[in-house]
Amino acid sequence: MTIDGILNLDKPRGKTSFWVVALVRRLSGERRVGHAGTLDPDATGVLPVCLGQGTRLIEFLAEATKIYRAEIELGIATDTYDATGKVIQRCDASSLTKEQVETALSSFIGFIDQTPPMYSAVKQQGVPLYRWARAGVELPRRARRIEVSRLEIVDWKLPLFTLEVECSKGTYIRSLAHDLGQKLGCGAHLSNLVRLKSGPFHIRDAVSISQLEDAFRQGHWAELFHPIDVAVLHLSAIIVDEESEKAAINGRPLDLMQGTEVSDKICRAYSRDGRFIAILRYDEVRGCWKPEKVFRKRDET
Repeated sequence: MTIDGILNLDKPRGKTSFWVVALVRRLSGERRVGHAGTLDPDATGVLPVCLGQGTRLIEFLAEATKIYRAEIELGIATDTYDATGKVIQRCDASSLTKEQVETALSSFIGFIDQTPPMYSAVKQQGVPLYRWARAGVELPRRARRIEVSRLEIVDWKLPLFTLEVECSKGTYIRSLAHDLGQKLGCGAHLSNLVRLKSGPFHIRDAVSISQLEDAFRQGHWAELFHPIDVAVLHLSAIIVDEESEKAAINGRPLDLMQGTEVSDKICRAYSRDGRFIAILRYDEVRGCWKPEKVFRKRDET
């Protein structure tokens, strides 16, 4: 069986993102399966999983804005920056006010440089940082530029509070919790995390693992899949004629009409019968559109 599509899955607590990918590969029989943005094992929520030709669009989903609901505990810092780690700092945070925390949070909004935690999959010297950490080695890490566009406290019950975070790719919510605790001087860690949204996918529409397994068992799994162009609906779209379609499928440049309404230098292309056939990128030097990614009919692959 060959499947092209995207699943919006609700990753369960205690399972790795790789575990979810392996399960989807086993259930579907599709060899090409990948996820679009790792969630920590203890985190839950939206995990887009791409199959078949959908895997060629993972980069677009990975770049998309994410929204999280994070529960943060003030007064306790851990070496992993979350509830699974060893406590390295304790402090009485009972005197902190919501206004003080909101003021501290304001310094994390916008483009900021964030240092990834030692317990992360970021590689250094070819080895994931978490392996160095487990060996008791602390390494200097290079800060990464990220964007946090929204931080909103939605529940306040000291020493816990719940924060909604809207942010860019590469943001570590654990690091955000830890850095906030350091700024407040009392320490803090991430006690719970749910990804509410990843690009076009929202948790209200996410499919649980049990629903996925039932769908494959009962034979209605196709109803759960989104078409692969969902990953790039934010790009402009054009419809090409048969000659241009053949050119795109064969990797040749397209000389589109001057009147084609495409404001960006990248767009999605469809055939006249509505099939998603390619991602095109404009070549300013040659003055033409080049197929960057081509999506063939299954009988053409």
